[in-house]
Amino acid sequence: MTDPEVWHAGDAERNETPTEKLDRNWTELLQELRVVQTGVQILSGFLLTLPLQSLFSDLATWEKVIYLAATVCSVVASGLLIAPVSAHRLLFAKHEKGVLVAQADTLAKCGLVMLGITVTLVLMLVFSIVVGPVASIIIGVLSVLGFLALWVALPLRTLAKAQDKAADRRTSS
Repeated sequence: MTDPEVWHAGDAERNETPTEKLDRNWTELLQELRVVQTGVQILSGFLLTLPLQSLFSDLATWEKVIYLAATVCSVVASGLLIAPVSAHRLLFAKHEKGVLVAQADTLAKCGLVMLGITVTLVLMLVFSIVVGPVASIIIGVLSVLGFLALWVALPLRTLAKAQDKAADRRTSS
């Protein structure tokens, strides 16, 4: 749904104009980004302070690699999730809200992917330090599966059910 034309269409069910729909979509996106940005920024700050801890030098090489990957992913997630606000500032009053909403949607999805990767890597690091490398790999796999189930499969299943209900209503009327 990143095609700007899709974002420019009005919504007959809500009785709103294309402009009202864009405004609503933009507002909803910003609310979602506010929730996620706070968590990502706290996580990034936490990760950036770890090397200052005395036990950091005791980490195995592969744990330091996981740490660095988590830190980079966290910073990338922050950038992706903050980018729509910057784009809005640059495009403000230029009548490009359809493009802005489409781009922000894509950036938010990419930011969420990076957040999922970051959290998975942080879990792997913690489990590696506390339990060991095998537990780290197991929790990494479980984390990826959990995020895929909750962030992808569940919403797609909900969408499919809603579309089935809508199709049933159309065929029964």
